[in-house]
Amino acid sequence: MKKCEFLIDSSKRLITGAVVIVLIGLGAWAIVSITPPPPKRCGTPGGPPITAPRIRLSDGRYLAYEEHGVSRQNATFKIVFIHAFSTFRRDAVIANRVRPGFLEKNGIYVVSYDRPGYGESDPHSSRNEKTLAHDVEQLADQLQLGSKFYVVGYSMGGQAVWVVLKYIPHRLAGATLLCPVTNSWWPSFPDSLTWELWNKQSKSERFSMLITHHTPWLLYWWNNQKLFSTTAVMQSSPNMFSPQDLALLPKLAARVSYKNQTTQQGTHESLDRDLIVGFGKWSFDPMKIENPFPKGEGSVHMWQGDDDRLVPIQLQRIIAQKLTWIKYHEIPGAGHIFPMADGMAETILKELLPIPQSS
Repeated sequence: MKKCEFLIDSSKRLITGAVVIVLIGLGAWAIVSITPPPPKRCGTPGGPPITAPRIRLSDGRYLAYEEHGVSRQNATFKIVFIHAFSTFRRDAVIANRVRPGFLEKNGIYVVSYDRPGYGESDPHSSRNEKTLAHDVEQLADQLQLGSKFYVVGYSMGGQAVWVVLKYIPHRLAGATLLCPVTNSWWPSFPDSLTWELWNKQSKSERFSMLITHHTPWLLYWWNNQKLFSTTAVMQSSPNMFSPQDLALLPKLAARVSYKNQTTQQGTHESLDRDLIVGFGKWSFDPMKIENPFPKGEGSVHMWQGDDDRLVPIQLQRIIAQKLTWIKYHEIPGAGHIFPMADGMAETILKELLPIPQSS
């Protein structure tokens, strides 16, 4: 009898120990799964090399940049370009998709820079919407662009232009937002409309947005797990492209030779951080921004394709209706990569800058 009790007691201890070991193992696996690896900073042992010019910001971080067009000293118009999601400084569409000599003929200087964590710019784990504006201002100051300059942002970079308009409007000569990404949690959007658009999304898209907004510490795990589909953007699904986008995709072929540099320091402080900031809780409502040019000394333009499969046209129309001082350009049949279309970049610049339409 005692032997039987001993065996039962030993079995219980073994089972308890096994359960504890399994739980510890699962906990360790969970911690490893949700913890992103440290970024591979450029210029550090094991990290990518530094090949681009960089400036040092007041907090010690470095921003890499690339210059296009005429020299700063000879420029009539100076533009800071803010790149899109999963791209970097070399993807300055307003500089790359114009005819040879167009920038020089019109005295245009463009500086495109790597947003934090992209390309060769240092990651910034404390990045938020406000720090993006300060990065732009410090870049302009260190490159001596003058008291006022233009800013153009594309997609997620277009969303960043709202921040520039909010925090440093006094530094702007003009601004352009190209199909800027929207955030459904901005309070001025009608609940009925955001709910309608929410229900049109797939379950995986909705779950991704909930994680991004409410539990961003889980985003690295979610974007890297293989059990469930994530988002069309993260998976580069063809479903996110309109017919016009698909026709324009061959124009992106040049990116093949350098696209790996985009996230060479790691995806968490570039892609994930972009989503966390873009779809997180903002400190202001873009639809409450005041006109930065009340005397008409400059202008703000927003461009949007009406067949954009990534940014809902309905939300952009709401923004245009509320911010009546914005010059809204809606392009029939255009998708999300319409700035790649022949002549489009020049049209965008001609609307922003006081240059001849015939140039």
